[in-house]
Amino acid sequence: MKQALHPIMFAGTGSDVGKSIVAAAFCRIFKQDGYKPAPFKAQNMALNSYATPEGLEIGRAQAVQAEAACIPCHTDMNPLLLKPQSDHTSQVILNGRPIGNKDAYDYWRPTQKSPINPTKPNTPIDFQSEVHAAFDRLSSRYNPIVMEGAGSIAEINLKDRDLVNMSMARHAKADVILVGDIDRGGVFASVYGSIMLQSPEDRKLIKGVIINKFRGDMRLFDEGRKMLEDICGVPVLGVIPYYKDIYIEEEDSVSLEKKRKQLAEGKVNIAVVLLRHISNYTDFDTLECDSRVNLFYTSNTQDISQADIIILPGTKSTLDDLMELRRNGCAQAIQRAHREGKTVIGICGGYQMLGQSIDDPEGIEGDIKHLPGLGLLPIHTTMRADKTTKQVTFQFDGQTCQGYEIHQGVSDTDEAILQSGHCIGTYIHGFLDNAPVINHILSKHVAQRSPLSTQSYADFKEEQYNKLAAHVRQYVDIERIYKILSSND
Repeated sequence: MKQALHPIMFAGTGSDVGKSIVAAAFCRIFKQDGYKPAPFKAQNMALNSYATPEGLEIGRAQAVQAEAACIPCHTDMNPLLLKPQSDHTSQVILNGRPIGNKDAYDYWRPTQKSPINPTKPNTPIDFQSEVHAAFDRLSSRYNPIVMEGAGSIAEINLKDRDLVNMSMARHAKADVILVGDIDRGGVFASVYGSIMLQSPEDRKLIKGVIINKFRGDMRLFDEGRKMLEDICGVPVLGVIPYYKDIYIEEEDSVSLEKKRKQLAEGKVNIAVVLLRHISNYTDFDTLECDSRVNLFYTSNTQDISQADIIILPGTKSTLDDLMELRRNGCAQAIQRAHREGKTVIGICGGYQMLGQSIDDPEGIEGDIKHLPGLGLLPIHTTMRADKTTKQVTFQFDGQTCQGYEIHQGVSDTDEAILQSGHCIGTYIHGFLDNAPVINHILSKHVAQRSPLSTQSYADFKEEQYNKLAAHVRQYVDIERIYKILSSND
């Protein structure tokens, strides 16, 4: 039997420094080394979410990390999820279920009363107790727990309300590894400042530093590594180079800014319409990796008109994004491309937009009560307070496929996939992860001699998790990390 290890937390000097990916790598590394790891992030803010086997909702990053650990995802891995609905409000999801919307200012005010627990009338929710209880349940079943912090651990103005960074590390008695992004510059200041702004108690929990996204000759940072160790008083456990040939599903929409490609000759050009509240954009990762495809994100009407296939993705604010599509001309460009014979696909909120109308009589999404859709599919949608979250299997071209649903709103059709001519709509996220679906939508655009995709997406992801683990093993002192996690200090 393997020796029990302390929990490990990958905290960050800021957002998008690579905490989620590093945590996924260690989930796979610990699994490969014979442990039974599980991921944990107390509070997540993301529009990319996933449905657990029980039909509950968690952040996509923890679902990816659970996959890397080869275990089913569970709400205990991400008990609190905030899904932004506007610049100021978020839907609050506790233990997989929505409990209402919250203004960001009120949510973060230390004096603000917590919302009432819908399952226990007149009882305010103690979020800290909820996330601690989830961690305790998870740690009773798995070891080690691979924890992820959120944003920067040095947001001292929010320290009194911290649920996910150092307060969580204290509860878990976790060894904290600070991740810094050297690619954005200022890594010395961000690492040093992040450590020095901690209380003496919290500073003792930080056992090492990992420098992420290094470009160039690694030897050039040898002196910098020693300088960091000298000024911070903790070891630099690794310097991980930037990579381009490993594909792990990402959670933060900031990554989409790097995917505004141009049209390409000799490939099937697929335009994903870049919505303001886009969600679950991992729906297109499989297509993006297909050698026959040039997939890009755009809100440019000319790009849309020239693409072979146009995809309307999911969104957290369907009516608001539909209004914006009409304002910026993208709606008309999609309709025009459809008339010209282009393939148009809608996923979830994008599916709703392709219908005849969307109604929101109860103001679930906001102030817009009704909008006409793009009129490409014969459905009408009504927004409702109840949320659908479930994993699904479906048949396509005689083969069994898999996906999941997460949506608010009900459309007047029982069809899981609705196809009208060269327009396809579905509520199923992961629809485009299935080879039969991809081969079907590409079939009229590629030559007969072009090879069809045969590898399953599940097998592809397994390869990527193993490549990621190998990459991190090469550049991080794994043996020293094991010593830290098994120390009695």
